[in-house]
Amino acid sequence: MLRLVLLLLGVDYLRDRWRGLRIIGWIWAVAGVVIFVDALDNALYFPISFFAYFLLAEGIATLAVAWTGVAGQRILRNIKGAAFIVAALLILAGHHHGNFILSMIFGTLFLADGLLQSISAAVVRYPRWRLAFAGGIVECGIAIFFYQPYPTHYVGTVPYCIGLGLAFGGWQMLLLAYRVRRLSAKATVESVLQRAETGSAQQYAGEAAENAAREWDGPPAAGEKALTVHVWTPVGSSRAPAQRLPIIDRYIAAVDSEGVISTGHAALETPEGVYISLYPGVEIDRSPDEFGRLLRATHDNDVPGLFQPDYPTESRAWCESTVKVRIRNYSAQRLAAFWESYRQDSTYNLTYRNCSSSVARALEAALEGAAGRIRGGNGWGAFVRLFLTPELWVAAQIRKRAKTMAWTPGLTLDYARAMSMLADPRPFGWLKMARLAVRTMSRSRRTWRQEQAKARRPMPGNQENPYP
Repeated sequence: MLRLVLLLLGVDYLRDRWRGLRIIGWIWAVAGVVIFVDALDNALYFPISFFAYFLLAEGIATLAVAWTGVAGQRILRNIKGAAFIVAALLILAGHHHGNFILSMIFGTLFLADGLLQSISAAVVRYPRWRLAFAGGIVECGIAIFFYQPYPTHYVGTVPYCIGLGLAFGGWQMLLLAYRVRRLSAKATVESVLQRAETGSAQQYAGEAAENAAREWDGPPAAGEKALTVHVWTPVGSSRAPAQRLPIIDRYIAAVDSEGVISTGHAALETPEGVYISLYPGVEIDRSPDEFGRLLRATHDNDVPGLFQPDYPTESRAWCESTVKVRIRNYSAQRLAAFWESYRQDSTYNLTYRNCSSSVARALEAALEGAAGRIRGGNGWGAFVRLFLTPELWVAAQIRKRAKTMAWTPGLTLDYARAMSMLADPRPFGWLKMARLAVRTMSRSRRTWRQEQAKARRPMPGNQENPYP
């Protein structure tokens, strides 16, 4: 998640605040260790009841304002609110049953994530897959820790999770702070994530004035300047009727009635004329017999690729994109610099360097520092707001899953939607509801004053005594 925070806030924003990040990191790390150690016996000093009531209040408040969101934002708010309420009720239920159910839930989540990460790493074999494989094994170990009753018979489940979350989050915050501190003035987010200096912060100095703005209540209008992510879903792009396979045909591939596999497609377009759409230059055999071999992100699966010239040409040759995600707050300069470098290599790999991974990397380049530019990025407001936005967690999980498996059009679609909420922030639900209430009261007050003024106005034909 912290890598995504770095990406959205930008190196310049965080470099000025590295000392604050270091302090936060140490507080989180120490607090996490203390809470975890405290949970290792049956004498808990952690205020578990207060935390449960806090979760309950947050869940109820989230559900109360969920209607103010749009589409996926509304669904996410409802899921978050329901999850918080269920967790709070299980904590308050206490005793053996509530703690046992929570332990099983957390253990299952860790086990599923660990197995998925380990299996996908072993199958795809992307660079540094062994590190991801080891991380998956560690998650499986944590799942076993939650499953077995030792040492507290499930009483310490919630403090365990909070302690682990704070400890790992604090450690990553410390790494981020010290890494940002050592960066030179020429460094960009790409230099932090990829260990290569790719541009100068000064060359983008004018972008803040162009994009530092406000919050937007809704997606861009049809004629509004915006970056567009085009996604052809596997089902929507199959030439013959597809056999419906829930989740699989949404995120991996769809199989049509003739047995042909369709993986979909993704592209990125901007009003400045940049169009990024990588496609294999030679036809890839996507029959079920060969598909397993092609999943390996190894160089023997590299094929020559080609970049499509523009969206009208590609859509005429194929079909219109199934879904479009549009984002206002992006840097055309950073995207142009990325595109100038990326287009020099047209190699295509089905899992490691495909259309979706190209769009994801281009999107990250375009949105570098987007959250830090909101209202000029003054103070810690942008940092706090970013951490309070649920889409940050969603985007981080999608990015992790794509990095440990492969970018697919379905993951790219969800990632672009989540990033659009972070780059073009909507008003907080409670703030939007408060504004709506104020506007409603103001309209009611104006109507009441108009009615009062009309009632005091003299009636025609009775000028001497208009009121009885």
